[in-house]
Amino acid sequence: MALRWYPLEAELDFSAIRASGPGGQNVNKVSNAVHLRFDIRASSLPEDVKARLLAWPDQRITAEGVVIIKAQDSRSLERNRADAIARLIELVQTAAHVPKARRATKPTYGSQQRRLEGKSRRSGVKAGRGRVLD
Repeated sequence: MALRWYPLEAELDFSAIRASGPGGQNVNKVSNAVHLRFDIRASSLPEDVKARLLAWPDQRITAEGVVIIKAQDSRSLERNRADAIARLIELVQTAAHVPKARRATKPTYGSQQRRLEGKSRRSGVKAGRGRVLD
């Protein structure tokens, strides 16, 4: 089941910064890249998703539980804002997905026999590579 969640405007903290990379003189004049800061603990997310996000091994999540996303692909500030929000939603959707628990099963008798048969065949091939004795 997918989590249908959209961040509230009050939960998002945007700051306009200068974009790095190519772009000529425009890059030096205009602050059109965006830093999005999102505090996980103070958000409207369900508690289990918050816990999963805080434990997530992602460099965009600080030790204080703040997600920082930098968007600078577009030359437009608004498009960069929209891109940052979309990436935040994607991150939350990924964290909201609970993987199905794996149940350990025994290998079948046939699969065990096939594995051992393959091992002995390979052993024979390697044994045949030795020195030839007369």
